[in-house]
Amino acid sequence: MPKSRIRKKDDFTPPPAKQATSISLNSGRRWVAPLMLAMFLIGLAWIVMFYVTTGDMPVESLGNWNIVVGFGFIAAGFVVSTQWK
Repeated sequence: MPKSRIRKKDDFTPPPAKQATSISLNSGRRWVAPLMLAMFLIGLAWIVMFYVTTGDMPVESLGNWNIVVGFGFIAAGFVVSTQWK
């Protein structure tokens, strides 16, 4: 049986080092995160206040629609969050 030839392997050359890229967090949208959190908290506080006061607050004349208003604030917070980069 013939002997197989030994193949010479090339020397290992490491890949070039990657350079770190800087990310600028000051893209002019600093208002997004505080507004988003504020909308979430206002919506949550609105719903909790409605349940704790058994419908007397925040707006008594709205009745159970106060829950919709609270979820509206939370939904607005999600809408604002789409502007976050």
